[in-house]
Amino acid sequence: MSTLIAMLLVLATLFMLGGIARKVRQYHATPAPLKIPVTPAPKSTGGVVLRLAKEVVLFAALFRASKWTWLFGWLFHVSLAVAFIRHLRYIIDPDGPFGFMMPVIGLWIVQLAGQYAAFGMLIGLGGLLARRFLVARVRYISAPSDYLMLLLIMAIAFSGFLMSFVPGFSVDIVAVKVFMLGILTFNLQELPEGTALLAHLLLVALLGFILPISKLLHIPGVFYAPTRNQVDNPREKRHIVDWAKPLDEIREDYPELVASREPKKEA
Repeated sequence: MSTLIAMLLVLATLFMLGGIARKVRQYHATPAPLKIPVTPAPKSTGGVVLRLAKEVVLFAALFRASKWTWLFGWLFHVSLAVAFIRHLRYIIDPDGPFGFMMPVIGLWIVQLAGQYAAFGMLIGLGGLLARRFLVARVRYISAPSDYLMLLLIMAIAFSGFLMSFVPGFSVDIVAVKVFMLGILTFNLQELPEGTALLAHLLLVALLGFILPISKLLHIPGVFYAPTRNQVDNPREKRHIVDWAKPLDEIREDYPELVASREPKKEA
């Protein structure tokens, strides 16, 4: 069983990272032929960086659009980030190249906040799930996969909650770390027994396989959204994408050739 779980985790991680890299490459290669920043928009690169930072950290646009959706969405994402930082202790060897991070990850406030992050995730996800049932316009556009994604992440958070707060489901976290480090060092160790732990790892692996091919892959998308990442300077600087530059140079160098190929207007 330990070997199977280890293989699933490795395959899910590689599939997830490869899928994210593929999507980033696709985003990067997609042209943005028009200047379409949502106004009021920043007029400098520094302003764009600040705007993206506010979107990533504070969900500024969502806050203006819907306070309740922002509340549950922001609570879930912050709790998820804290839980992720806490889980880094399972894959970082204090004597390894990233051991310098352990004092920060090991701070009691990080561990305490990460332990209770399950509550924030469950509350946030519960609110987002209720929104899909209770708000008519959202319910109308919701597909079965939208509900299943929320339920999957809720199941992951709930299994983590069981291991942290229900004595009958607690696990040996030292043995878990030994198992995870064994995967990274190709020295596989035994996975400690525990129903909640087994369910938690299987659900995480399932999420890793689903994430790159689902709506959940909006993680890198915000950085490539032309309505957010463009400077509002269409009057000061002409916007032209790379693939159109050769055509533009031909138009400037050979105006007669371009004019001869354009359709003639009827009198």
